[in-house]
Amino acid sequence: MDEELKNILDKVRNLYIRYGIKSVTMDDVARELGISKKTLYQHVIDKNDLVFKVFDLEINDSSNKFQCSFNEESNAIEQLFDVHKWVVSRMKEYSPVSDYDLKKYFPDLYRKHDKIRRERIYEFIVNNMRKGKEEGLYRSDLDVEIISKIHVSRIQNTFDSDLLTNEEKTSLKVFYEFFVYHIRGIASEKGIQLLEEKLKDKELQLIYNQ
Repeated sequence: MDEELKNILDKVRNLYIRYGIKSVTMDDVARELGISKKTLYQHVIDKNDLVFKVFDLEINDSSNKFQCSFNEESNAIEQLFDVHKWVVSRMKEYSPVSDYDLKKYFPDLYRKHDKIRRERIYEFIVNNMRKGKEEGLYRSDLDVEIISKIHVSRIQNTFDSDLLTNEEKTSLKVFYEFFVYHIRGIASEKGIQLLEEKLKDKELQLIYNQ
């Protein structure tokens, strides 16, 4: 993807976050980006194509983040914290209106996005858990595949459940407890000690207080 198109899609994503998808017209996009519609149509066919490209970029960015975490010389718990910080930053941008519009007006794209997201999370958790076991940070008796599936299902059910209010579903406090709960459940004694140290991380505290 060329940089010009990526720049356009990033800005359009911000428009969708602020105003939803349905209400943002191609005229709005061109005006906000300071380009002509002719220039815009050099990159996309129509609004449907634009929406698909925006959320395909979202999928690719998420996949790249998970992949990059394994290219760094970090241990398994440090990797979880790195991804956690990134997810928190994305949660702060979460738009219920945009999410609603995607489900209602682009159901095929929503299902595709949701399926790929679940697959990427599962793949990341499996790889992370295997790494953690090798490093002695996670319990040696863990069944990696089963625990990974349970964790992904728990994430999915958190957003689908009626037990949590809409505010709680997007609450950083709930997400924090969910995150720590997961690590405590799989960590060895060595891993728990590292977890306690990481929870004192000033950078982590900062992103929650921004």
